[in-house]
Formats: sequence, C-alpha cells, structure tokens
Amino acid sequence: MITKQFYLGCLAHASYLVVDERTKTAAVIDPQRDVDQYVEEAERLGATIKFVLLTHFHADFVAGHLELRDRMGATICLGAKAKAEYEATTLEDEDVLEFGDVRLRILETPGHTPEGISIVAYDLSKSATEPESVFTGDTLFVGDVGRPDLLGSIGFTAEQLGEQLYDSLHGKLLTLPDATIVYPAHGAGSLCGKKLGDEAHSTIGEQRRSNYALQPMSKQEFVKIVTAEQPMVPQYFVYDAILNRKERQTLDANLEKVLVPLTIDQVLDAAKNGAQVIDVRPAADFEGAHLVGSVNIGLDGSFATWTGTILDTDRDIVIVGEPGSEEEAAVRLGRIGLDRVVGYLEGGMGALKDRADLVGFAERLTATDVAAKLGGADAPYLLDVRAEKEFESGHVEGAVNLPLNRLEEELASVPKDRDVVVICRSSYRSSTACSLMRRAGYTRVADMVGGMNAWSANDLPVVEPVS
Repeated sequence: MITKQFYLGCLAHASYLVVDERTKTAAVIDPQRDVDQYVEEAERLGATIKFVLLTHFHADFVAGHLELRDRMGATICLGAKAKAEYEATTLEDEDVLEFGDVRLRILETPGHTPEGISIVAYDLSKSATEPESVFTGDTLFVGDVGRPDLLGSIGFTAEQLGEQLYDSLHGKLLTLPDATIVYPAHGAGSLCGKKLGDEAHSTIGEQRRSNYALQPMSKQEFVKIVTAEQPMVPQYFVYDAILNRKERQTLDANLEKVLVPLTIDQVLDAAKNGAQVIDVRPAADFEGAHLVGSVNIGLDGSFATWTGTILDTDRDIVIVGEPGSEEEAAVRLGRIGLDRVVGYLEGGMGALKDRADLVGFAERLTATDVAAKLGGADAPYLLDVRAEKEFESGHVEGAVNLPLNRLEEELASVPKDRDVVVICRSSYRSSTACSLMRRAGYTRVADMVGGMNAWSANDLPVVEPVS
C-alpha cells in the first residue's frame, strides 16, 4: 500500500491517494476540486483511480468527487448517513472496501457533521489485523478535534454534535492501536478547529498524550471545551456543505466558460448590472492604483476565506489582476464554489492607461505616521478589523474593533466626517476593508502599512490584555 498526501496551503487542506501496488488500483480520499495532481500521480505509479471517498460533506471547500467520477469513472463512496443527489456507494459502520493488498474499514464517526466517517487502512501484505493508518477527515486533527458548531450541520445543535463527537473519539478512534498513523483532512490555519497543529500527520498514541481535547474529562466538560472560542464561520461554509451534496457542474467545464477577456467598458457594464469586481493583486499594488469601485482580496493571503466571506454566491464576479493571474484566481474561486465568474479585465490595469477618470488611489500611512497623528488635535479614528481575540491580545490605544467579517453590516457605526485609519495584522485585511469602505462612499480612509506587525516592530505602545 502506497499512501501519498497532498496539502493545499491556502485552504490548509490535506487529501490522499491510496494505491495498491499489486493490482494498480487507487482510491482518493477527500480530494480538492482541481484533480489533476491525483490523476498525474496515479499515472506515474501506473495505477487507475477507481474509488473516491468523502469522509463528510466538507463546508470549507468543494470536493473533487464529481470531477474524478467524470474524468476517471471512479465510484463515489460516502458514509451511510450521507444523502446526496448523485449516485454513490454508501458504506456503513464496519463495512470494508478491499482492493489487492489494501483494506479500507469504515468507522462512522459523527460529531463534526452527522454523516462523518473515518477510514481505517490496512496493508494486507504486512498485517490483516493491525491497521497502518486512519484517515480521520475532520473528526480528529493533529492537536485538535473537529468543531461541532458549524452551520453546515443543519438541524443539529453544537451540543448534540459535541456529544456524538466525544463518543466517536472515545468509542471508535481511541480504540485503535497507538502506532496507527493519523491522517487528518486539515492542518494549521483551517477554520474547522481552533488549535490545529503544523504537523502533516501524527499517531493515535501521540494524540492520546498531547491533544487537549482527548485528555480525561466527562462528556459535558468535553462539549464545553470544544464549543468554546471557535473562530468565525465564513458565510460560504453553508453554501459549500450543501453544494457537496449536489450534482453540479465540474470545475473544468466551468473554467471553459469563465476565462473570458473583457474590455473596460464590458467590465463597467457588468458592474452596473450587479457584478462584483475583485482585484486580486497584493495590497501595495492595489492601493497604488486600482479600478474605482473594485474590492481588493489578494491572492497572496487568505483568499478563499475572504472571498467566501465578502462575495455573494448569487452574483456575478469580474476578476482584475496581473495579466496571467486570471486562471489561478478562477480556480481558487472555484475551489470554494464561486463559479459565477463572467470574465476578467483584459490587460489588467494596463487597460486603464487612457482612463484616468476610472483610476483610484488609496492613502497609506506608516505606523510612525499614525502614531504622530494620534497626538494632534485632529487625531484619526482607528478602526481595527482583526478578529476579537487578536484585538484583545494587543491593540493600539483608542482603536475600535470591528472584525472584517462584520464590517459591511456594521459600517454605519464608523464616522464619515473624520479621518479613518484601518489596522489589521499585516495590511492584507485592512486593504480589503479600505476598499469596501471607499466603495461605500468613505473618502477619508487610510491603510496603516504593515498593520500591528509594523506597529510592534517600531516599539510603539500596545494595550496589553489584562491578566
């Protein structure tokens, strides 16, 4: 048995190719939507992908099960409690999928979602009784467990799912031998948990010793701990959890339609008809010059999280970026199901060289510039758009916290008759926030370059948390 992990950093997502060397049969577990890498690796190993398994209906990305079905003829396999529109083989607790020297044993492990499963893998050329690994999906991570409070779990309370998660961990996964390798579906940076580790994999024994959520405690204590202080849930999570249940267009088919070059007049017409114009360049480039009314969400940061939070899934999208970046942007939008791209501005900002009336610029202030202004009579309004826990860990005195995910709905609380300086950790979110504010009519708004990283690097005073 050959196991190959694929890790997609921008989504902190791990997927797996499992190959039987003897029969050259392969299975893919929890694939991302763009599936070329699995097909190419299987071909390199001389294998054919015959199965694709989902541990659950993922909320943070659109899985590539339909893509592998249509391209490779792979059979889709789901847990018995998973109800989907497309044809799939459903596997119940203790069911076995076996090909050559590979045995995959199914464990129903609800908790993160009601339909969740884990997949215990045996290399029969070594042992038919001792498992080699377990693919835990979002049930068990390195250093954490799956959060039970996602809105993708429609019809269940966090407490109900938390109790199921406790039973799945203690009654199923922790009964496996300590040497069993743990292969989770996510790593550090995922919003599917709060303390995920950086390691690509672990073992049951190591997690039994070091994972905070697996320490001895009652079920009630466990539920309280795993439901507390979870990160914000992007708006697209429910949309993707539902989309993963549906028969839908494949990514390849969608890309053939959306990579359409548009003139500036066509972009303006699309915007007039409700299209969302996103500029995917880095903050410094965007703030140096951009199409008026566009929103900056750079490819160089948490692109999926913030496009999925800020963009409407039911409105068209136009991409503005450096020439040649359009396909990457469309693919990354497609990974979270934002398929309504109608095209991209041909030539990028070069298309505006004779249209100065359409070019906007953004004020940028250094941390020391901002500090100097705070002592004056016309001190600016400081708007910190980081998450609440980040803000509480240390902020500029006098700053008001309004996290980016709530900015548009609460923007009326920010004054229009004062200079506003926007702060985040690094300038990624603050550039997005400034672009949203300018689109909403704020004319006196500036971005603090480098955010709190730059503020601290200049040894400027920070309000520390009360211990």
